[in-house]
Amino acid sequence: MKKWNPYSFIEAPTVGVIFLGRLRGGFDPEWGARVREDVKRAFDELPYRAIVPSDNIATDRDLQDAIAVCRREGCSVLVICQTTISDGRLASVLLREWGSPFVLWATPEKPEGSMISANSLVGTHVFAATMRQLHRRFELVYGAPDDTEVRQQLTEAIGQAYASVRLASAKVGLIGYHAPGFVDLHADPVSLRDHLGANLHHHSSPELIGRVTGKHGERELAGEVESIEALGLPDETGSDDAMEMQARYALAFRSFFAEESLDALAFRCWPDLPSNLGHWPYLTLARLVTGGVPIAMEGDVDGALASLAAECMGIGPVYLTDWLEHDRSRIVIWHTGAAPFDFCEPAGKPGAPRLGVQFNNRLPTVVDATIRAGMDVSLFRMWRCDGRYRMTALEGRTVAPEQDRMATNGVFETDTVDVRQWFDERLHDGMPHHVCVIPGHHAERLRRFARLHEIEWRG
Repeated sequence: MKKWNPYSFIEAPTVGVIFLGRLRGGFDPEWGARVREDVKRAFDELPYRAIVPSDNIATDRDLQDAIAVCRREGCSVLVICQTTISDGRLASVLLREWGSPFVLWATPEKPEGSMISANSLVGTHVFAATMRQLHRRFELVYGAPDDTEVRQQLTEAIGQAYASVRLASAKVGLIGYHAPGFVDLHADPVSLRDHLGANLHHHSSPELIGRVTGKHGERELAGEVESIEALGLPDETGSDDAMEMQARYALAFRSFFAEESLDALAFRCWPDLPSNLGHWPYLTLARLVTGGVPIAMEGDVDGALASLAAECMGIGPVYLTDWLEHDRSRIVIWHTGAAPFDFCEPAGKPGAPRLGVQFNNRLPTVVDATIRAGMDVSLFRMWRCDGRYRMTALEGRTVAPEQDRMATNGVFETDTVDVRQWFDERLHDGMPHHVCVIPGHHAERLRRFARLHEIEWRG
């Protein structure tokens, strides 16, 4: 089985494969059985644990029992497949028994002979239209199980459904509040619950500070310091206790995720943490986001949830950045020294990650680095405005910065829009000042995720 994604924090979804069948004969049952076995083989090679409750689910009771099996096995996504057309009345049973989005997979007709062999797409069309008219969302895949492009469509559809499911049940922590004056990042627990399904759990900055300064086992602390030193980053902080403090930050943040069962976390970094502890947590933040952990500085809850969605779709890691300046085609993507290491120039090259002090108050520890040029990337954001959630994305590439800057410095370039006009339109849509940058071109995947989760898309 292929690996789900390189980041260990987000587990692969378990997928329930529901083969809807028929009580009576008709069409070409041998063709249907052959395609069904091809579907199973495809899932053997895809990066998921697949649960197949039955090869022929044809009645209400069959479907109820199959979904009960999927629930017991921990399935978070269902793929509904009719290798020959099933009873359209099962759509209402499916809607009643399973509350999350579905992936509908229609398979092709037999390529020879004059007989209609499967009618799979017609049956799937019936289900899709019924679901949409009853206000339920789905993803659609059409094609043969052995087709590489179809498997990619299926993987993307499962990722989008999984991200929607995780977001709708997410427990997101907020430590402190948004950074002073950053009202555009304000998180409203009622809106989060009403529009996304996510639940906000608030904690105080003193709780985090207490976990950082509290007693840790010597072996645990030493092991964390050793992991940091193993990165081999040049240390220009001039601080004797920088590594120990970053180890303490790491243990504290991980304890929040583990003990509070969090799916994502946002925290207020300034002024609380450097004022009380004398250290910024940005090296720790860079390590966490490199490992696929959905975590955001400056109290950006929506940024953390957008990171969770991207990680569930397998399109992370996420670099949460300021939009520093722009011209017609380029945006300076700069932030306070916490980019994923994967985004940065490699060791031994100018701009490779090194440990330094914060540009303003000169306290440790940030990661000074340059975002490497030549990457295809997508810039996106999810936010609340005018009583609903919105999302946008822009595809482009990274280019070498023309100016050296402290902290994390990079440039995003695109030829798809006039950046000046696009920025003006997004400001009037209420887009906050943090944007997410991810590797690869994924605007269409993000648009489909937004549609699935009923988030308004702004192009």
